[in-house]
Amino acid sequence: MSSHEWRALYRIIQRVHRRLPRPQRKPIYNDALIVAMHFWAVLHDRPQCWACDRQNYHRPFLPRRLPSVSRFNRRLRSPRCQAILKEVETLSCGESDASMPLFDSRPLPVGACSKDKQARPGRVYGGFARGYRLHACMSEKGRFLAWKVTAMNVSEKPVAKELITQTRPRGLVLADGNFDAGYLYDHAARFGGQLLATPRRGAGHGHRKLNANRRIGLNLWESHGHWIREQRKVIDRFFGQHSSYGGGLSPLPAWVRTGPRVARWVQAKIILYHVRLACRKEAA
Repeated sequence: MSSHEWRALYRIIQRVHRRLPRPQRKPIYNDALIVAMHFWAVLHDRPQCWACDRQNYHRPFLPRRLPSVSRFNRRLRSPRCQAILKEVETLSCGESDASMPLFDSRPLPVGACSKDKQARPGRVYGGFARGYRLHACMSEKGRFLAWKVTAMNVSEKPVAKELITQTRPRGLVLADGNFDAGYLYDHAARFGGQLLATPRRGAGHGHRKLNANRRIGLNLWESHGHWIREQRKVIDRFFGQHSSYGGGLSPLPAWVRTGPRVARWVQAKIILYHVRLACRKEAA
């Protein structure tokens, strides 16, 4: 991340910090500093204790005073810091451009010898792995509209239903074969959307009766299958872009374990990604 992108992120943090209600007791270290330290550590792929060492800072971010590791960890989990992170995520995403939302998931495996009790084994490309899974709904411009981190063994279908409820898509909704379920077609139709999931082999030719929304999706696949397949690949490219720069979402490091920490790490990576997209758009 360039210095220009970091300044843009820090301005958003300061704006949200000033907007939210102030705590009754003024802390020694304000919440904007705590949140900025968290992003500084995630940006450099370092643990939170690394952010409490002054020698790890340089321009454009040089805080005068730093809290202890225990205080930093405690403050970062506080409700106000979590509210700042959530609001920064909303502002960094920008305006919704979900003309054709894309649904997919990405595995986040951990090491085979990891002692993380919340990591679970699940299916990945080419076999099985143990860890977590990032479920995402993305726009055509590569922005995360909704996301959720679960254990690796959680099915994509029920999580997709939650994300559809959050995004309330209208028009075409693209997904892969893991989302080919009748109740997802009906759920998307409630908000005016038409799910187009990659049909399974023999879909529509069995003895079971298909619901109307899934029948429409299969008919669209028969007539425009090649175009739909090419458009659905866009989200794979976005996932690749999310990892192809310094500070992007690489495989989970050894110190990011348990569900809450993984979700907080992924959230920071998504915010950094959105800020980078916004700055690149301004420079274009």
